[in-house]
Amino acid sequence: MARHRALQMFGRSGNPAFKSKAFAERSSDFSTSEVMTLSGTVNKTGLYLLLCFMTAAWTWNQFYSSGDPSSVMGYLIFGTVGGLIAALVTIFKPTSAPISAPIYALLEGFAIGGISAMFESMYPGIVIQAVGLTFFTLASLLMAYKTGIIKPTENFRLMIFAATSGIMLLYLLSFVMSFFGSGIGFIHSNGPMGIIFSLVVVAIAALNLVLDFDFIEQASEQGAPKYLEAYGAFSLLVTLIWLYLEILRLLSKLYSRN
Repeated sequence: MARHRALQMFGRSGNPAFKSKAFAERSSDFSTSEVMTLSGTVNKTGLYLLLCFMTAAWTWNQFYSSGDPSSVMGYLIFGTVGGLIAALVTIFKPTSAPISAPIYALLEGFAIGGISAMFESMYPGIVIQAVGLTFFTLASLLMAYKTGIIKPTENFRLMIFAATSGIMLLYLLSFVMSFFGSGIGFIHSNGPMGIIFSLVVVAIAALNLVLDFDFIEQASEQGAPKYLEAYGAFSLLVTLIWLYLEILRLLSKLYSRN
């Protein structure tokens, strides 16, 4: 019973943006032209990635124009806080996704650009490697999913859901502990435990992509409402950004050991 309640709460994916409730909301008066399609979701995913890249490039240029990290802190904070608000609006009100999802992509780009520029200033070449590995992982898992090498069974979904939840709780605990001058050392450590932890987190983030693919495909086949194209694209973007940041963190740990 607990397993089914967990799956019903968060749907098939460990990504909290994918809620069964959102994909179940379909009125009987939707026409064929108003239903979600796979191609529509792919197109919107590409658009949101482009929007994210545009604002990330802006922040990146601001950083390297001034050479001062403090010059992008405002963009970073604005993007992080604004992106969080836009994400929460999208998650709790999926019908707003056609408007809130592109806003999220733009705002999150400011944060990603600032973070990436700071890492690049410390470890030259790290960003292009992280971007390359992120999209290589995306392509590899999409191929594995389409060819049936990886099949998102119920047990598989439950495992990823539990692992994702555990990671989020661990990060939250570390964040709270930081206010008291403490923390969970291995999360940020470049030692063996820290690197193993980052490898595990990268793997879990990557496997969330498989569940996202499956969920979007199933929703498209079942004729979900048209606005869920934007919602599905938003959810994929959330997972990709998480994967990119975790790969960036892992590479920075490896760089710092040299």
